[in-house]
Amino acid sequence: MQSAVPLTIRLSTMKDARELMMLDQLVWNERNTPSVLCCSSRRQYLQSSPPGSQLLAIRYDQVCGYVGFRHPHPLEISYHVYDIHIAVHPQHQGQNIGTHLMDALCTHARTHHIRKLTLRVLSTNTEAVHFYDKYGFVENGRLREQFYINGQYVDDIFMTYWL
Repeated sequence: MQSAVPLTIRLSTMKDARELMMLDQLVWNERNTPSVLCCSSRRQYLQSSPPGSQLLAIRYDQVCGYVGFRHPHPLEISYHVYDIHIAVHPQHQGQNIGTHLMDALCTHARTHHIRKLTLRVLSTNTEAVHFYDKYGFVENGRLREQFYINGQYVDDIFMTYWL
């Protein structure tokens, strides 16, 4: 069910750090990441996710989700690529927020001469794999049994979306 209140998408600012840290704690777990992406301090969070490195979906003045992006290497020769990760608040899943964020990211990326989006996803995160497939990402690599999580071996899937 989609809310009648419009969704606003904007770049992250320093003021968003606390709410984004709380969202990370809600979203990331053993099923969808090999290591929980929570930082111990606001300063540490801002170092790993500086202002402007995420697009936020806002509704009712609350962050409903975000897509983070960065160049995969500090080398200028890879500046045509964004490595991404996306998180949607559990209460806002199923409302096309992920699609809106990806659409906004593609627009943002094109204006910055980005040609390629890459990501990694655990094979156990079937909802995310399905979302990325549906959006048009293609699998271009898989590390079989890369992780051992909760008593099972889990593949690490590499996916790419060409702009």
